[in-house]
Formats: sequence, C-alpha cells, structure tokens
Amino acid sequence: MLETKANIARSKFLRIDWLGQTLASFCWIVSVFVYGYASGDGLQLSTGDWLQLAAASSWFIANMAALADD
Repeated sequence: MLETKANIARSKFLRIDWLGQTLASFCWIVSVFVYGYASGDGLQLSTGDWLQLAAASSWFIANMAALADD
C-alpha cells in the first residue's frame, strides 16, 4: 500500500502541469525576497509584499499537498 502511494506521488511529481505550477509558485516566493532586497537597505517588505508572499506560499503548499492526495 505504501509503495503504491509512493508511485502515485512520483507520477504526479513528474507531470508537467504539477512541475510548472510548483516552479512558478517557488519563483514567485523568491521574487518577493529579491524585490525586498532591491533597495540595498536590507529586507523591506510592504503589506502588499506580505500578501504576495502569503499567496505564493499557499499555492506552493497546495501543490505539495496534491502529492499526498489520493
């Protein structure tokens, strides 16, 4: 049973739609920090930046949870 779930997760992991969405959400998370450091004065995040980070992180977590979903 566990081996079957691992195979299902592996097959989902290798799907282009899952990979694309996960990569996009990860890049979105990274971009929040890149732009936050762009001023050169350390990490400066506005309220909008925190909302962007929350949205991107939620998307990323949902993609990770989809691996475990039957």
